[in-house]
Amino acid sequence: MSARSFSWEENVAEKTPHEGRGQVSATPAALDLIRELQAEYGPIMFHQSGGCCDGSSPMCYPQGEFIVGDTDVKLGEIGGAPVYISGPQYEVWKHTELIIDVVPGRGGMFSLDNGREVRFLTRSRVCSVP
Repeated sequence: MSARSFSWEENVAEKTPHEGRGQVSATPAALDLIRELQAEYGPIMFHQSGGCCDGSSPMCYPQGEFIVGDTDVKLGEIGGAPVYISGPQYEVWKHTELIIDVVPGRGGMFSLDNGREVRFLTRSRVCSVP
């Protein structure tokens, strides 16, 4: 997959209902990469890491290969893939829309986007959620 240039704010393609109070959406480039990964690995899922090393990169795993914690919050789904965030990080970001995008680079060591010369990136913007 080659990286494409576009304005992510104008091209958010998919919004989903959420189980947490935040929102999650994906750009067309992210949805393309999700479909590519699903074709190769089957069902996948995302976890937004709150660790020091992963920064704003969501980790992508085959479903069932990452244990969702008791305090993790499901934000919704993008391209049929559930998106989770740690409970403490959710408390900080609960009024933020998370936008999963794709940029040039290498994914996290254990993330399915690793080795493709593009990686997932989480962008954010503050939103008002009831």
